[in-house]
Amino acid sequence: MTPRLLVFTLAAAAIMSAQVKLPPYSKKALPNGATLILLNKPDVPLVTVRALFRGGAEAESAAQAGINALTVELMRRGAGARPAEEFAEALDALGASLNTGANRQFSFASVEFLTRTQSEALALFGDFLARPTFPEDEFKKALAQRIDASKAAKDNPGAALALFFPSFFYGPGHPYARPSNGDELSLANLTRQSLVDWHKRMFVGRNLILIAAGDIDEKTLGPRLEKLASALPAGEAYQWRQSVAPPERKQPRLLLIDKPDATQTYFMVATPGIDRTHPDRTQLEIVNTLFGGRFTSMLNDELRVNSGLTYGARSSVDEDRLTGAISISTFTPAETTVKAIDLALEVLNRLRTQGIDTEQLLSARNYIKGGFPTQNLETADQVAGILGELEIFGLNKGEIDDYFSRLDAATLEQVNATAKKWYGAAPLQFLLVGNAEKIREDVKKYAPNMKVRSIKEPGFGVPAF
Repeated sequence: MTPRLLVFTLAAAAIMSAQVKLPPYSKKALPNGATLILLNKPDVPLVTVRALFRGGAEAESAAQAGINALTVELMRRGAGARPAEEFAEALDALGASLNTGANRQFSFASVEFLTRTQSEALALFGDFLARPTFPEDEFKKALAQRIDASKAAKDNPGAALALFFPSFFYGPGHPYARPSNGDELSLANLTRQSLVDWHKRMFVGRNLILIAAGDIDEKTLGPRLEKLASALPAGEAYQWRQSVAPPERKQPRLLLIDKPDATQTYFMVATPGIDRTHPDRTQLEIVNTLFGGRFTSMLNDELRVNSGLTYGARSSVDEDRLTGAISISTFTPAETTVKAIDLALEVLNRLRTQGIDTEQLLSARNYIKGGFPTQNLETADQVAGILGELEIFGLNKGEIDDYFSRLDAATLEQVNATAKKWYGAAPLQFLLVGNAEKIREDVKKYAPNMKVRSIKEPGFGVPAF
């Protein structure tokens, strides 16, 4: 080894062995039940203020699926005395940005602004949170856009695959059994008044986590944010659903979504996994990184690099509040559907029976450590997101501070035992989007319990079986 390469190797090893740490932050419970978190990160003159409201899609009924995401979107289309256009122009004039969204656990809004425009930006954000006007014309426009988007998603088999999956995997009655944005059927049930009522019920102090991170002065910003939060009534706290697991399946199932004009087959193969706080989460991250979580993975090497059956294959591990899925996903020409599925199952079986070796374990650790700081802790907005996640899931700062130590502590035996325990141990569930006429007979072999559903039927619900 040359001296230069030795120096580089030692430097890389030092980086990988270092521990990441959350900067110090304060946390305070406010009189209306809100939680206020402040973290000073004065590397650039930017501030992020993020508001999270507990509940998310989990709190919705099936009939109103998508109401949470639509509500948080409408909150920016008119707030305080400003109609939608004026509100957007006021943000632009400050050089501020407002991002909104919703997932299974919460809805969120994040405003980023320069330190010198703090007062003006917070005034706008306060109107957004507490005084949205939900104009009827904006409601109709946004609703039509979402319904059109839901229908248009069926023209994209990859998007359709992801949207059909919740109903297929979780089954009727499960809080995760529908897309977070709803579909054309559930969205058609919504009215402006239903959004007003939802905001009144869910966007309250007892559901609020308010986080500020960046170039802040806690002594001046803290009281301002307390005043901002206090504009929301305390309300009633959302009560999380009790632990609900996906249905226990005794045999494989296969659902084929028939898209007659499809030239390729998109498919997912799934099995029940873990929740966000499961003790196996660190070992599973290592396994998934190697199996299909990065470009140089077992799945991608076999299905893309070695066989040329697809442009990309991946695996994922859901980590939500309730137990989620471990899944394989990819796509391939209709003619090679069976060949691609067979190869994916072969790689899955190889992982279960042969496991990984020491070199692979080291590679996964270094890969995860190398990407984690820049992907999670580099910007104020990233740090605010991490702090919000810790609060939502009831985790402490050790989740971050001890993360590298947990990666290092995972032994080869533990990781291989985890792979055998979770990957393919339960009966596999197959979801395919493709041309049924071309592939129906060939894919029957994967599951004795098989059904076909036309993609042209409205919504993303699937038949129960």
